[in-house]
Amino acid sequence: MSEIETRKDRSETRIFKAVFPNTTNHYDTLFGGATLHLMDEASFICATRFSRKKVVTVSTDKIDFTTPIPQGSIIELVARVDKVGRTSCVVKTEIFMEDMYSTKREKVVTGYFTFVAVGEDKKPISIID
Repeated sequence: MSEIETRKDRSETRIFKAVFPNTTNHYDTLFGGATLHLMDEASFICATRFSRKKVVTVSTDKIDFTTPIPQGSIIELVARVDKVGRTSCVVKTEIFMEDMYSTKREKVVTGYFTFVAVGEDKKPISIID
């Protein structure tokens, strides 16, 4: 296995959350902005664990909200490095929804977040040594 593949495996990030009323909209489903916040956070942690450098979000691409996430659900965010460039990496982040009182589980959101490694001067640097 290559060094990059090993880093990808080791940096996979999983976060579980419960969907409470303070994060829902007027339809009692997870607010889109809260969803993006959680995805960016999970992606950031993954990119940081992958590179072990300071990284910043530079773009998001193709966020697919396929199913509303109702209040009272459990969600799992799974972030994994998908692509690696010289100074950047793309993290694919998926959200899986679970019902609290059954074994039903489904993928409900997928998105891609691009991060660039930056030095002390805030300029791009190599994402891996």
